Amino acid sequence: MKAVWAAALVLVLALAGCVAPQPPPPTPLQAGPAAMRLTPVGFDALPGWADDHHAAALAAFRASCAHMAAPLGGSGAAAELGGSPAAWQPACTAARGVANDDMAARAFFESMLQPYAIAQGGDAQGLFTGYYEPEVHGARMEGGAYQTGVLAKPSDIVSVDLGAFSDDLKGKHVSGRIQDHALVPYYTRAEIMAGAIRSQRLEFLWLDNPIDGFFLEIQGSGRVALPDGRVLRVTYAGQNGRPYVAIGRVLIDRGEIAREQVSLQSIRAWLMAHPDQAQAVMNQNPSFVFFRELTGTNPDEGPPGAMGAQLTPGRSLAVDRAFLPLGAPVFIDTTDPLDGTPWRHLAVAQDVGGAIKGAVRADIFFGWGTDAEARAGKMRGKGRAFVLLPRQDTAH
Repeated sequence: MKAVWAAALVLVLALAGCVAPQPPPPTPLQAGPAAMRLTPVGFDALPGWADDHHAAALAAFRASCAHMAAPLGGSGAAAELGGSPAAWQPACTAARGVANDDMAARAFFESMLQPYAIAQGGDAQGLFTGYYEPEVHGARMEGGAYQTGVLAKPSDIVSVDLGAFSDDLKGKHVSGRIQDHALVPYYTRAEIMAGAIRSQRLEFLWLDNPIDGFFLEIQGSGRVALPDGRVLRVTYAGQNGRPYVAIGRVLIDRGEIAREQVSLQSIRAWLMAHPDQAQAVMNQNPSFVFFRELTGTNPDEGPPGAMGAQLTPGRSLAVDRAFLPLGAPVFIDTTDPLDGTPWRHLAVAQDVGGAIKGAVRADIFFGWGTDAEARAGKMRGKGRAFVLLPRQDTAH
């Protein structure tokens, strides 16, 4: 999904100074039937807003502008105000002329966008987790320790946009395969691991650890170190359409890990310590992710998200696009998973995830390397979110 904004003339010279925000609309906006409530607020209601590095968020926003294509998602008022590329055109055009410093970037956001506090079911508190780009070891050919295949997307997967059949189903998709002239669910993880699609020979890389392969799927992208020292990058190519089941919850229900101790690190440690049970536990998650090799990217950049824009550490989010449109800046107020200090930053909705469901819910991309893994693995913070949508007085 790639599209470039059409050119438009917008005066941006005033953005370099302090611009007083326009008063917010007087009433809350409903996005969907009692599902998400958007309440307009001033920027002073965003905790820590003035202390953020707005230039970093502006760079991520500019990256999204180059990849916006309809539909961006969202529901109700969120879709109406920010669900189409046209809604963002004035802001994206203006962003190109803003200086790369925090003061000018802050003035840009305050003049062009309106913040809304997000709540769902009357609750403004949400859950924020993290993800990262893992680094694993693999080879081009199967052999020796390299026995876990990384699979390309099968040719027999059929994806259906249900919104094409009914307006009531807009934003909903299903994936499956054709059997006896009917669409049926695609194979589960357990069936794929048992060889259901082995005849398609989809493996294009082989990893030295099946648990690394499983976590590669959860993260959706990764860096693969080859025996000759080269590093390949892989990224999401598709999914089997089955629902995502968190195996951390499976291990909690079985009494293997205490709820308060669940993290990427504790789950991995349990799987490594129980090799005879690991695959059966991983199979409890029926979702299976397929990959493609990623070429022509800068190693200092993140992988592309669902929009196609390269992800920026600490400034990119995976959201539920059934509620929030891709490309929208979202201010997150939560806590750092390592030291418990406030984590308050403006990021951009550039990705989606099978486990990211709900309006006040996001997965924060922390980058790659050991520090990113440590943060992402332990991130499970409560907090609030504020989505920034185009102001009506700047929409034309």
